[in-house]
Amino acid sequence: MPDLLAHALIAYTIATVASWRYEWITRPYVTVAMAGAFIPDMTKVMLLIPSARVEQLLGIPFDWIGLHTAGAALCSVFIGVLLVSESERRRVFVLLSAGAASHLIADAFLLKPTGLSYPLLWPFTRIHPPTPGLYLSTDIEPSIVFGAIALIVYIITQLQTDRASS
Repeated sequence: MPDLLAHALIAYTIATVASWRYEWITRPYVTVAMAGAFIPDMTKVMLLIPSARVEQLLGIPFDWIGLHTAGAALCSVFIGVLLVSESERRRVFVLLSAGAASHLIADAFLLKPTGLSYPLLWPFTRIHPPTPGLYLSTDIEPSIVFGAIALIVYIITQLQTDRASS
């Protein structure tokens, strides 16, 4: 899944660059942002349990794609925030949200046959925004590009750390 790697690299880059400005964003918090980037891909559970099967079991309309929206990501972030101590909640909220948002925004650039993205801001709106169609989720190139960017950010961070310690 090259797109999952790309999402982790994007979140790593965003959180690491933010750590240059905000000292409280330490390595564990960078990891929180990366975990946030995986939140919208909870829809991949449909590979194990198809939506039609859940619909059949519940007797109501059901589709896993709802988990890949801003509303579901926000609910998941709130659940994640409840799992940490009260003193960490604000920071975890910010970083989980940043990771999830980076994922949703990156997926809004995917190539779709209709030229329209998924309902990104559901349940706030059902609008399917147009997508520029820059890449497919199976393309390896975005992972290579984001990997190179993440490596550059890592090297810069290490140089800053070395300079600050000496």
